Amino acid sequence: MAKDNKITIYDLALSTGTTISPFVWATKYALAHKGFEMDIVPGGFTGIMERTGGKTERLPAIVDDGKWVLDSWGIVEYLDETYPDRPALIPHPGIATLTRALDTWFWGAAVGPWMRCYCKDYRDLSVPEDHDYVTSTRETMLGSTLEDMQAGREDRLPGISLALEPLRKALYESKWLGGDEPNYADYRILGGFLFTASVAKIPALADDDPLRDWVDRCFDLYDGLGRHPGLFPLFGLETREGDPDPWMKGGPWGGQAKRNTGPESTRAETEAITKSKAS
Repeated sequence: MAKDNKITIYDLALSTGTTISPFVWATKYALAHKGFEMDIVPGGFTGIMERTGGKTERLPAIVDDGKWVLDSWGIVEYLDETYPDRPALIPHPGIATLTRALDTWFWGAAVGPWMRCYCKDYRDLSVPEDHDYVTSTRETMLGSTLEDMQAGREDRLPGISLALEPLRKALYESKWLGGDEPNYADYRILGGFLFTASVAKIPALADDDPLRDWVDRCFDLYDGLGRHPGLFPLFGLETREGDPDPWMKGGPWGGQAKRNTGPESTRAETEAITKSKAS
């Protein structure tokens, strides 16, 4: 069991000192959710094997009173299984399934596209000994030079923001993705926002984005865990003439827009969509 209520976590950080990995961010929040203090082992991409004594070449990794646990999902499962008396990260198996689905969508809709918008900044902000590694691996992943991939990001950022409408709608009536209280669903998605804030030399989201309330509340959790001074402002994106709106104004959509309480509640819409056919 955790000695002195403290668990060791291996960090993956930039030259600013802020965590770059969305998975490490989610793990930090998971540990805080469980009420643990963190003994953070600093470092960048270079030397992970040496820092961990050959245990892993990828992070996150934690050590709980001598027991090594790897992989962000493995860590969450371990924490819930080992400490069931503490607040659950995944209170029901269905939460894990839905979180994986949400996470997969979020990476395709936002985290991956944001990575392509900030990849040169990512390299430039990494610790000097990581520059060659980040350049070679990310150019292989992206199939382009970092400079060419990042170019023109001002044209892409409003569209990436607009793609986040499903997340905005999910949070329209609910305070957290976890419902009344945050759980691992919140932390998993939050990790992508924190990754972006670690490299976003220009903002990714508009000042008036409805997501700002949830993001700010998440950043403030656990004595301001997400308020690292090395983070850049996420909000403040300025759109230009011809850009799409960065979020859909006008309230929720679909089944969240209104409830069917009988014919009177749907009459106006029915008349509107059948009027042209009748005429």
